[in-house]
Amino acid sequence: MHDRRLRTRFCDLVGIRYPVVQTGMGWVSGSRLTAATARAGGLGIVAAAPMTFEQMVVAINEVRDMTDAPFGVNLRVDATDIDRRVAHLITEGVPVVSFAQAPGRSIVERLKEAGTVVIPTVGARRHAEKVAEWGVDAVIAQGAEGGGHTGTVPTTQLVPQVVDALAGTGVAVVAAGGFTDGRGLAAALAWGADAIAMGTRFLLTTDSDVPEAVKTIYLATSVTGTVVTRAIDGVPQRVIGTDLVRHLERSRLLAFPRSVANAIRFRRLTRTGLVELLVEGVRMKRSSELTWGQVAMAANAPMLTRASMVEGRTEVGILPTGQGVGSIDELPSCAELVSRIVAEAAETLNRLASVGIEIVQTPDS
Repeated sequence: MHDRRLRTRFCDLVGIRYPVVQTGMGWVSGSRLTAATARAGGLGIVAAAPMTFEQMVVAINEVRDMTDAPFGVNLRVDATDIDRRVAHLITEGVPVVSFAQAPGRSIVERLKEAGTVVIPTVGARRHAEKVAEWGVDAVIAQGAEGGGHTGTVPTTQLVPQVVDALAGTGVAVVAAGGFTDGRGLAAALAWGADAIAMGTRFLLTTDSDVPEAVKTIYLATSVTGTVVTRAIDGVPQRVIGTDLVRHLERSRLLAFPRSVANAIRFRRLTRTGLVELLVEGVRMKRSSELTWGQVAMAANAPMLTRASMVEGRTEVGILPTGQGVGSIDELPSCAELVSRIVAEAAETLNRLASVGIEIVQTPDS
């Protein structure tokens, strides 16, 4: 379906058919999901943050073996080997690089010089203004309804604020946080956004490698079944309110020794050197107000998420999710999902036009 109303400047920026983005979810957005989204006409993003450098290289090659459509790679700007990763993405000509944190002016300039589209995620208007000064191409404005690490401003407030802040800069705005369908896409366009980004909705597809037992828990979660907690790594994170999360909330002191032990296990899993792990912990302590217990939990958090998303061990795992999980009750393929979202968005726009309301995408809207 090629509806001109859904051909936004973001589509032109990254070379995709539809203004739909699959976010880089750690342990979830691997090569298969990314390629499936790209083939469906959206922008798939490989979650390289929890991967080793070698695993990232393999994932990129796998995506290219499955599709020639544009895709992106998500990085952690505070990764100890960030310069090596950026250099590889530039060498390989990866078209889009996204960041969950502000990447810094030097990294932005380095990627931009190579012709790479740079897209950080922001949770406040001032953050959008700062990264725009650095020359980013687009931002993902994620509201509080989003899954995983999230801010406090609701999507309905954040997106219009960011759109207003970036008006005239040429920076595209991708709305995120609670989106699951085509009505949400139409709403985002009405707010002035250029696309929507979804995590949980793509996690719950047949193209996602998340174990079926885990998907079943997600499908059974109501719109009130999520919580925002600091007990996992000291930073607000939206997850499913499981028994494990409630236990962590109650017993943070007891969690510290377990976190240290599991952090060491995670070090072996990712082949991270002990010295490197300690340096990372000291860096985190200095750059934040986290306690040492929270630093240990932060080091342990990737393993907790991996336990569920990769191993299917829901009793010891963390289940990051957006609040939109309560609106999802089935598992389509990425192709079916994107096609349905586009059709629903067009239908919504038609309905609005029938009552005299028209949403027009201008060059800088």
